[in-house]
Amino acid sequence: MFGPEQRNSSVNRPFGSAVVDGFDFDFESVTQNMVPFGKRLRSNMDAETTRGGKKFYLSAAPQCVYPDAADHEMLNGTVYFDFIMIQFYNNACGAINFVPRATKQSAFNLDVWDNWAKTVSLNPDVKLLLGLPANTRGGGGYVSGSQLSAVLAFSKQYSSFGGVMLWDMSQLYRNAGFLDAVVSGLGSGGPGTTTTTSSTSNSATMSTSTWTTTTSDSGTITTTTITTTMTATRSPSSTPTASLVPQWGQCGGEGYTGSTQCEPPFTCVTHSSWWAQCR
Repeated sequence: MFGPEQRNSSVNRPFGSAVVDGFDFDFESVTQNMVPFGKRLRSNMDAETTRGGKKFYLSAAPQCVYPDAADHEMLNGTVYFDFIMIQFYNNACGAINFVPRATKQSAFNLDVWDNWAKTVSLNPDVKLLLGLPANTRGGGGYVSGSQLSAVLAFSKQYSSFGGVMLWDMSQLYRNAGFLDAVVSGLGSGGPGTTTTTSSTSNSATMSTSTWTTTTSDSGTITTTTITTTMTATRSPSSTPTASLVPQWGQCGGEGYTGSTQCEPPFTCVTHSSWWAQCR
């Protein structure tokens, strides 16, 4: 459904001829049989690359608590991951508990995950992404742009640190200036250039943003372009209220202090003790 098109296959493809770049294992509760599934998926993806197809990526999104209850079996040197997007929110080890100017952190535990990357991970070059809420409603323990610079400066000392994951695009879209603060904090090649185009109709709002940056590392010039497109349905008769949570936004969970009321016609659905979402 999402991988390379199969000859003579009648399977329904939601994205048509488009092929995804990989898969992310994001489990909020304990699962079963994920090690053999992860190994088979990795094998199939690597085989496609060997045949001259595209490169696929496999990632996971564990909680920052180590070991992660849901993903530990896969992360315990059994499945090859390209990167993991650690959720440094909704937990006591989150970025909100980072202590500026402290050489050793008592709560924020990126050092523990760096040790995992170097001593346990099946992939010795695995990268760690700092998972953060993109807005106050994105998760418990939101870190503002002004606080974030110290967190990122500290994180850069670890060679496994690979960047930032933000949850999620709808929350980021509503938080003007936050992405600029993240880019500035990462400091890889300066602020880059950003262009944004948008169109609006009674049925949908679409925004496309492109960010390009050029960096130099030991004489090698690397240019990276990241393009994001977001489409959200809207009704001409509905007027969002500040106290109401939009579709897909967080509406509950341990440590969450925001609104628990969803915009109509959505309702708050509990996924785990840490996460409830308007659906």
